[in-house]
Amino acid sequence: MSSPDRSRRLLLLAPLALAACGFEPAFAPGGSGAALYDRVSLDEPSDQDGYLLTRALEERLGRGGAAAYGLSVIVGTGESQLAVNRSGYIERFNLLGRADYALRDLDTGQIITSGTVENFTAYSATGTTVVTLAGQRDARERLMNILADQIMARLLTADLSA
Repeated sequence: MSSPDRSRRLLLLAPLALAACGFEPAFAPGGSGAALYDRVSLDEPSDQDGYLLTRALEERLGRGGAAAYGLSVIVGTGESQLAVNRSGYIERFNLLGRADYALRDLDTGQIITSGTVENFTAYSATGTTVVTLAGQRDARERLMNILADQIMARLLTADLSA
């Protein structure tokens, strides 16, 4: 009978514990997300993968209306065979992705942070050609969203005061 009361007290005390440890939400006023939102101008993409990644990053960062920072991203993708059946047909592919990024101060041109993120997705090639192409397109879009999330995590932890 005391268990629900104890759980409720612990739940009410959880925000105090987070505040005491220095936890600060990234998109709270003064947080790193608030410092970046709508202040990053992304370089124009050069291909379909770059477009998908730029679109995903703009959803997270805004369109850069009052840009103080510029973000350059170079995307590379590749494919590897994952499963081959007895007849020698490929039934599954891995789509590998890599994005090199650099965040720079637009006033000084100084690079604030840069790095590389990598990940993968997969798609099936067991259906018709149309189904396989749709799976490939979906996997490519998922991969660019994953890479955008990884870049955002790195940008949110970057020291913007440098």
